Amino acid sequence: MRLLIFFSVLFLGLHCIGQNQPDVDFLRAEAVITPDFNQQSINGAVRYEVGVIKKTDSIYLNAHIDKLNDLYTSKGINYADDQHKIWITGDFEAGNTYNFDINYEVKPKQTLYFFGDQMWTQGQGKYTSYWLPSLDDMTDKIEFDLSIPLPADYVAISNGVLTDKEDDEGISHWHFDMENPMSSYLVMIAVGKYDKQELNSSSGIPLENYYLKGDEAYIEPTYRYTKEIFDFLERKIGVPYPWQNYKQVPVRDFLYAGMENTTATVFSSAFVVDSIGFNDKNYVNVNAHELAHQWFGNYVTEVSAADHWLHEGFASYYALLAERELFGDDYYYWKLFNTAEQLRSRSDSGKGEALSNPKASSLTFYEKGTWALIALEELLGTFDFDRAIKAYLERYAFNNATLDDFFAIVTQVTGKDMTEFRKQWIDQSSFKSAWALDYLTQSEFIKSYLSLEALRKEPLDAKQSALATAIGSSNDYLGQEAVFQLSGEPMNLSLPLYTAALADEQLLVRQAVAQSLSSIPLAIKSDFEALLGDDSYVTQEMALYRLWSSFPQDRSKYLDRMASALGFQEKNIRQLWLTLAIVTPNYKQDQKREFIKELMSYATANYSFETRELALNYLTEIQIVNESVLSSLVEACVHPNWRFRSGARELLKRQMDNPLSVSTLKEILPALPLKQQQYLRSVLE
Repeated sequence: MRLLIFFSVLFLGLHCIGQNQPDVDFLRAEAVITPDFNQQSINGAVRYEVGVIKKTDSIYLNAHIDKLNDLYTSKGINYADDQHKIWITGDFEAGNTYNFDINYEVKPKQTLYFFGDQMWTQGQGKYTSYWLPSLDDMTDKIEFDLSIPLPADYVAISNGVLTDKEDDEGISHWHFDMENPMSSYLVMIAVGKYDKQELNSSSGIPLENYYLKGDEAYIEPTYRYTKEIFDFLERKIGVPYPWQNYKQVPVRDFLYAGMENTTATVFSSAFVVDSIGFNDKNYVNVNAHELAHQWFGNYVTEVSAADHWLHEGFASYYALLAERELFGDDYYYWKLFNTAEQLRSRSDSGKGEALSNPKASSLTFYEKGTWALIALEELLGTFDFDRAIKAYLERYAFNNATLDDFFAIVTQVTGKDMTEFRKQWIDQSSFKSAWALDYLTQSEFIKSYLSLEALRKEPLDAKQSALATAIGSSNDYLGQEAVFQLSGEPMNLSLPLYTAALADEQLLVRQAVAQSLSSIPLAIKSDFEALLGDDSYVTQEMALYRLWSSFPQDRSKYLDRMASALGFQEKNIRQLWLTLAIVTPNYKQDQKREFIKELMSYATANYSFETRELALNYLTEIQIVNESVLSSLVEACVHPNWRFRSGARELLKRQMDNPLSVSTLKEILPALPLKQQQYLRSVLE
């Protein structure tokens, strides 16, 4: 396709103007994004409609591309590409709109990732301009319409409504349409072999829940309460959902828990769970948080990082309210108690941060941000608080706002001066822990918990009755605390309480026993063995290891019992089982080679980083570090997910003390991909 340049004269309507290019307004983008899975590259074409507010001689797009195709100069208009921006120069008259077509190729260095038969994007903090020439400035909002050609067995998900899907000789052309503008960092594509569950909110908004083909059994527990969350947020926020539809898609190796792209949340496949896994870790909070961002972040967007509370604090606050609606007051206050403890600890150590600090941590923006909104609602009253939020969203709809803008609306709606509130909650680095404690102790449950917590330093004989009462209560959190207080106590005194805890049906109480008892008394052996069948993969995993360690004579029995257990997506139980089976003398001796082979396979790039991380830790722990394992480890050291990458690099450094590992690494180095070679050389040198 040749690079074409079009320009026409049109009337300019009201639109959000980008701060970095105040003379122009990017109105609309139509892009065709063609992925090449073999080359892990993009062939792209995008047409921008740009309105000129004030006469100018230059317009630019941020663009980290490899090649600008068919570059040529038209009369009076020139293009230049400096690898970071595409400059368009000419005589651009005020009151006109100009259409520019850009064709390009890129092998993205970040933001767009290929993993197996999946491809996905992550624009926030990474910049969409690495795969689509666009604007890194959040304040220029554009209506994006994307088309994605793919082999017919793939599915594409993008922003907006799927308006058409054309099939042509084994290629499907997916066409998506957005009705309203958004910041460029919210543009997304996800590609994979997906199917979907279709629901509708009470207000009629289509809800599409995607899952990998073959994962039908995970649909209900993974997306449990999605409709309830959506309906609750619409009611509580008081502003109708502002977009055409809402989609959610899990992807492997995602960089974060989830990302709220406009109309299309991408989230980590680690949250794809069955009904047992739901009890340990589920998608509910992330689900609610990312959905709340459709209003707070997408509908109304911050101007700069100094206003980030308007995104993360608000999304975290409304997600917590949704969870309270689903799980009750005790859950709500328990989560707040724990975040208050974290914030108090940081504040007391001099590490507190202001919500207006653009470089503040996630703990500050998310959790302190939630507390600030709780305090604001307490100050204003729920009625005025809800009115102010509604007015704020309506005033800055499809636009950008600052902290000053938000508080001006609050004052306008309620008549209350926000100066002191801002000083105490937004601009002050310390956390108001005394205020938080007063709020928390509205809950009888928190009062009971604090009374129980105060007994931690008391001798067991002085608190035995109180611990027994807590274990026998119907509250998981109280029972859990009571069990943890038994750690290190004489077994002759604590044994009756452990027995009572194992007779309890509360999941966290029983899990606390598995977690706290490193050596299992013979008197409760049979009761402890029952934990292997609990509806918790965390409990099952811990119980297997504790029993294997405590009763060497019964190791084969426990391994046989758990031979078919898998656990979460990362196969936590299966990988522990394989490790124990490998190191247990005389257990299935003729199959050990297969066990090792299977465990090594989980370390390879064929699996998600969560699975690989577990496998690499187990393999290095039991000193199975051969050429295959080292190759997987080096590949992990350049993985896009920084947590996985950092852990892998630490494991690799430990191998530098092993001459055999160093020799093997030198042997495999020449056959590694360039990026891996570069990193390994830096370690070896």
